[in-house]
Amino acid sequence: MRHKVNQQLYAYWSRLKGARSAPERSEIDPAEIREALPDSFIIEIDEAGRFPIRLCGTRLNALWLDEQKGKSFLDLWSPDDRRTLASVMLTVIDGVAPVVAGVEGRAGDDGDLLELELLLLPLRHFGKTHSRVLGALAPARRPRWLGVAPADPLRLKSFRIIAPSEARFRLLEPASRRVVRPAAAGRPELVLYRGGKV
Repeated sequence: MRHKVNQQLYAYWSRLKGARSAPERSEIDPAEIREALPDSFIIEIDEAGRFPIRLCGTRLNALWLDEQKGKSFLDLWSPDDRRTLASVMLTVIDGVAPVVAGVEGRAGDDGDLLELELLLLPLRHFGKTHSRVLGALAPARRPRWLGVAPADPLRLKSFRIIAPSEARFRLLEPASRRVVRPAAAGRPELVLYRGGKV
């Protein structure tokens, strides 16, 4: 994570969750993340897979010169990236795993290219894990066109799962084919196979 906003939001989320897989939506205190609020949002997980935006910061609204609350999170992205982003969202909620991604945006053909960093964090809502995602979309710098022209659909450049810092891995015997797995109970298992090329 490169951006201060995302670092602060991730640290707050980590502190809230403690030993749990994710904190409750009701535990989020806006006063505690006031510096991150303009770039933050909360997404609802719906059966239709639209991922409607429930809450949205002012800087995100300014990117498109429009209120984003109630709109589909996927609609902010280029058609080519929507399926990938939906898969990333499912990784966050199914694996209860934070994801950070590199994003590009611009306004029109002549608009300055804007680099952003996307952070997606799972939340529980009334104990249910497949319910909400807390996120932030932090720009590397303020573009000249912010508040003047709406952004084009965003492009997903890269993404990675943020491994829990408390996870401890141990090596297993090669005969079992399972090489590495987390020692903590209840965590997703990472399986690496010897041989082959990456």
